Amino acid sequence: MLGTGIPSVPPFRLRLRALSQKGHRNLRILLLGLNYTPELTGIGKYSGEMMEWLAGRGHEVRVVTTPPYYPAWRVGEDYSWWKYRKEISPNGVQIYRCPLWVPSRPSGISRMVHLGSFATSSLPVMLALAGWRPHVVLTVEPAFFCAPSTVLTAAIAGAAAWLHVQDFEIDAAFGLGLLPAEGAIHNFALAYERLVMRGFDRVSSISSNMVKRLAEKGVPKHKREHFPNWVDIDSIRPLEGPNQIRRELGIGDQQIVLLYSGNLGVKQGLEMLPQLAQQLHDDPRLHFVFCGDGAFRPQLEQMTTALQNVSLLPLQPLDKLNELLSAADIHLLPQKEDAAALVMPSKLTGMLASGRPVIATASPGTQVAEAVSGCGINVAPGDLDALVAAVLKLAANAQLRKEMGRAARLFAEETLGREQVLRRFEAAMQGLLSSKKAIAVPAAVSPEPPLPRPE
Repeated sequence: MLGTGIPSVPPFRLRLRALSQKGHRNLRILLLGLNYTPELTGIGKYSGEMMEWLAGRGHEVRVVTTPPYYPAWRVGEDYSWWKYRKEISPNGVQIYRCPLWVPSRPSGISRMVHLGSFATSSLPVMLALAGWRPHVVLTVEPAFFCAPSTVLTAAIAGAAAWLHVQDFEIDAAFGLGLLPAEGAIHNFALAYERLVMRGFDRVSSISSNMVKRLAEKGVPKHKREHFPNWVDIDSIRPLEGPNQIRRELGIGDQQIVLLYSGNLGVKQGLEMLPQLAQQLHDDPRLHFVFCGDGAFRPQLEQMTTALQNVSLLPLQPLDKLNELLSAADIHLLPQKEDAAALVMPSKLTGMLASGRPVIATASPGTQVAEAVSGCGINVAPGDLDALVAAVLKLAANAQLRKEMGRAARLFAEETLGREQVLRRFEAAMQGLLSSKKAIAVPAAVSPEPPLPRPE
């Protein structure tokens, strides 16, 4: 177990070290997050890539997180759910993994216990790391359970507190019925969210519509930032010619592959995928590939058992991702209406970078619709007939698929490149710190909490 002796700390909001005139100073950055590498999808993937990139730029980076468990909702084979563990990545990121209870069947109450277990187990680690004197303490939502610990640690360390919103967790809880849509509990949850968000120096999110929602939640303009999810446009790029994954699945070169790859979650409208395959099972040109893991996977397997035009794949490792995405002729992006209104899903970045057209279920004016415009076809969420028509339109026109694919790749290159996005994020951190009238921050006085040595 951790020792909880916390070294003496400076007063609340100790002023931060002034940045050099050159505008770049190596920082001490502390991340508290529920998901992290080696998870291959969602928040864990992006948090891991961000921290490794920052460490590669010369910053000192420490991460407080959980054992990998997502999207399968089971702890990885080499990890324990109840042990603390420390690791050091190749770039020198120090990773503290804290106990986490993972329900086999996540539901409303079990999710709350799940999140609470990490909030409790990570708190002593965060308090001990306050003595390391980070310049920036960062957390990612979900989980909003981590937000109070982040603000507290930043206050003790005299650091800037930064919240990055990948998804509005409380809004999602309303949508899924985990919290009531009205009444005293509803009002308390919104008031609590607003209060906690006020404690952060910066609050960023991944789409312009989500940044607008931050304004509605009371985050002032000078604190709001827009940082989209990115894609490594060098690793994910259009591949032409024979494709190994198509060959392994026995898919002919002349067949048209419609691919969905990503988290198989219950709130994403994925029930339309087997319905679409069923509607088009008599068309010999078309073959559907559904790849991923998550809570909806057992139901998807059951719904596609009798369909000969469907192949199911497990979540693929990163070194096969480019081959997988390039196996598609058309990417499928089903979304429920409430989700598509705000979020540009992380999986969309890879779809666009692969240079293939996208068929998405998104209403006009939503973030997904704006991104896919010119790169594919948008249909109304839940409209199966329109989805079938969109598939048939693209299947019948190879030239249109090619033109939309080129547009998708260009969009990715100009707006979603990892280097461009993360350089802006780094500059924003530097700018936040340089805007403060600063005195020198003391050197770290507590190099690390007393955790086991790296395994």
